[in-house]
Amino acid sequence: MKEKKILYQIRTLNNMIVKCFKSDSYIDNLSLTPTQMQIMEYILDNHDIDIYQKDLEEVLNLTRATVSGVLFTMEKNGLIKRVANIKDARVKQIVLNESAEKIFLKKKRILEDLEKIIVNDLSSEDLESFLKVINIMKENIKNNY
Repeated sequence: MKEKKILYQIRTLNNMIVKCFKSDSYIDNLSLTPTQMQIMEYILDNHDIDIYQKDLEEVLNLTRATVSGVLFTMEKNGLIKRVANIKDARVKQIVLNESAEKIFLKKKRILEDLEKIIVNDLSSEDLESFLKVINIMKENIKNNY
């Protein structure tokens, strides 16, 4: 029973974070999801390598269908483009469009402000413990599924 409460609390916290993020997320008439932000950040942080859908699936620990749907929406909204690989036309490199970085940086500031609100009143020891527990939980899932 306790595990269900923990899972419920994690889900509730996630829902609250997403709700806050989305409520303040309309930039250039475009609402971004946290997953879209993660994809954009990964591409920007790894601008020196070619990035494909498979890479995003692994890094974000998401299914192929989920990543495909998110990329479809991002492409439709003009945030990314898929470029055919010279060696293998079946795989498409994911590239950010020029406006995407500007939008990402605006949204990142919103996320940074939200993170400050979330950790407000937490001691550095509490935050360290929280992160340690989260990492243990993630390892437990990896090792058992």
